[in-house]
Amino acid sequence: MIKRVFIALIWVIIATSAAAETIVAAHAIRAQTVIGESDLAVVAETMTGGISDISVIVGQEARVNLYPGRAIHLSDIGRPAIIERNQLVVMTYVLGGLTISVDGRVLDRGGVGERVRVMNMDSRLTVIGRVMADGTIEVGS
Repeated sequence: MIKRVFIALIWVIIATSAAAETIVAAHAIRAQTVIGESDLAVVAETMTGGISDISVIVGQEARVNLYPGRAIHLSDIGRPAIIERNQLVVMTYVLGGLTISVDGRVLDRGGVGERVRVMNMDSRLTVIGRVMADGTIEVGS
C-alpha cells in the first residue's frame, strides 16, 4: 500500500514539473529597454530562478542585456527609470512641519520607489533617498 502511494506521488511530481513553464527572451533585449509582450516567449520547462508569470515582466525595464532562450530572473528587471545618472534633482527632507529642499546630483539610475544615491551639491555629501513620482528624491524616511 505504501509503495503504491509513493509511486503515485512520484508520478504527480513528474507530471507537475513537466507542465511548468518559464518565460524567456524571444530575441536579444538591450539593458534599459522597456519589455513588451512581443519581446518574450514561453518555454515548456522549468529553469532555475526563472519567472513563470508573464505579467511580472511586461512593462518592466531590463537592467542587464537579456539573451534569447535564457530565463529572465527578478534581478534582471526593474521599474522603468525616470531619473538618470548625473541628473540634477531636488532632494527633500520632511520632519513634522519642517521641509528642507536642496539641489542634488543623482549617482544612480532609478525608477519610482527605488532607493538611489544622491550627492548634495552644497556639502558634497552622499545620501540615499527614494525616487518619487514627480522626479524628486525623498531623503530620511
